[in-house]
Amino acid sequence: MSALTLSTSSATTQRADVVVIGVAKGAKGPVVALGGETVDKAYGGKLATTLDALGAGGSEGETTKIPAPPAGIKAPVVLAVGLGEAPGKHESYDLETLRRAAGTAARALSGTKKAAFALPVEDAAAVAAVTEGALLGAYSFTAYRSSGEGKNGKKSDKDGRKEKDGASAPLAEITVVGAKPRDKAHKAAAERAEVLASEVARARDLVNTPSNDLTPAVFADRAKETAKQHSLDIEVMDEGALTKGGYGGILGVGKGSGNPPRLVRIAHTHPKAKKSVALVGKGITYDSGGISLKPVGHNETMKCDMSGAAAVFAAVVSAARLGLRVNVTGWLALAENMPSGTATRPGDVLSMYSGKTVEVLNTDAEGRLVLADALTRACEESPDAVVDVATLTGAMVLALGNRTFGVLSNDDDFRSTLHELAGEAGEASWPMPMPTHLRKGMESPVADISNIGERPGSGLVAGLFLKEFVDEDVLWAHLDIAGPAFNDSGPFGYTPKGGTGSGVRTLVRLAERAAAGELP
Repeated sequence: MSALTLSTSSATTQRADVVVIGVAKGAKGPVVALGGETVDKAYGGKLATTLDALGAGGSEGETTKIPAPPAGIKAPVVLAVGLGEAPGKHESYDLETLRRAAGTAARALSGTKKAAFALPVEDAAAVAAVTEGALLGAYSFTAYRSSGEGKNGKKSDKDGRKEKDGASAPLAEITVVGAKPRDKAHKAAAERAEVLASEVARARDLVNTPSNDLTPAVFADRAKETAKQHSLDIEVMDEGALTKGGYGGILGVGKGSGNPPRLVRIAHTHPKAKKSVALVGKGITYDSGGISLKPVGHNETMKCDMSGAAAVFAAVVSAARLGLRVNVTGWLALAENMPSGTATRPGDVLSMYSGKTVEVLNTDAEGRLVLADALTRACEESPDAVVDVATLTGAMVLALGNRTFGVLSNDDDFRSTLHELAGEAGEASWPMPMPTHLRKGMESPVADISNIGERPGSGLVAGLFLKEFVDEDVLWAHLDIAGPAFNDSGPFGYTPKGGTGSGVRTLVRLAERAAAGELP
């Protein structure tokens, strides 16, 4: 991850390759935002006019590079990044606007060694937003690119800033100008942003790793290594332990694969904790659909079907690194869903860990089966709240698009709280209902319930199915991150192409809220 420093020195005196300033849309053209005043002065007060002449209007996502003037700025280049509409006289920029602008700038500066971000940082919250956005935007996944060396062992580039196969190295050093390193609030905000960005990157790396290198066993091993590093409690149940324990859902999904399933319990505990939160993540390391095979064109990105488990894993580690006074237990339900002679067939009945039986009518509705077992197990520890996270249904993508996840819950206040926390974290979400009449569609003539119901509202049906495996007196919510978990189009803001780490920041905000004793 990029190195981070805070600086109270002027943007014009920063020893950097590029100085980043914000530009907003004013009534009469672009306006240089707070933080860029000294840079504007170095241009003789004509920076906005220059940008306007170059076609820069200050729209969000817009970047414009211009040479620094001959004197007045130590950095050779200035990058202007759009912030959208200028705020009113007594208003400040929205934190997500700052986050996205910093991320956009960081992406635009891929291959640059050092950049100084002179964006509006009026308080600690703004410092956190700019820091977080810049670090998230600087993310790059190059683990599977070739070395870029020819047969003679010589690299093709001279400056060493091209990492692998011509891919630009991420921005190496980030300085947040205007952030005070000796101010406790500013320093704490930046440190928290560093932890969040690092753990979101962990989740992104896991999601981006090909399925041949991230089997359930390998994922579990990575969790073990990280648990040791951060003094986390961990238990890994292999296929033998799962069979002995009666985890029919997880075993039923994984039985068609040569890579057997795992259920991982990883926990952060604090001696002064008064609340406990259980997080349950769907970890299908590859989803072919099983016997109900996915059609051509729907398989290529199914390595991302473990994004929920990645988010839960990263959130637990975040809680530990931040020292949160709350007990956070993560349950990673890991399996590979493959078709074979041993795979679960449509029409088979599984005996779940809860004791309930499920008729499997569609083996591509497998995520809810592994989650059901893990939810039941998580409830046995009587946590104050349980949240599961999953790339669960295509229906949720159709309903909310590719950038928004759905929030379902057995408690309206808790659902509203999670929607609020997601907004604070900068993650788009939307509260969704669970109409009880949809439960009838899951009635089975041979088992307690079937794993699918009516097609209309099937994203809501999935939530109703999961609710069947949650104790009635347990506060529970379900986050369906099928849309935002994997970005298959172009990057935007601080969001890269590929794995996004969706859900991590919302779960951390939940843990922080629980630590403050503010659960509904």
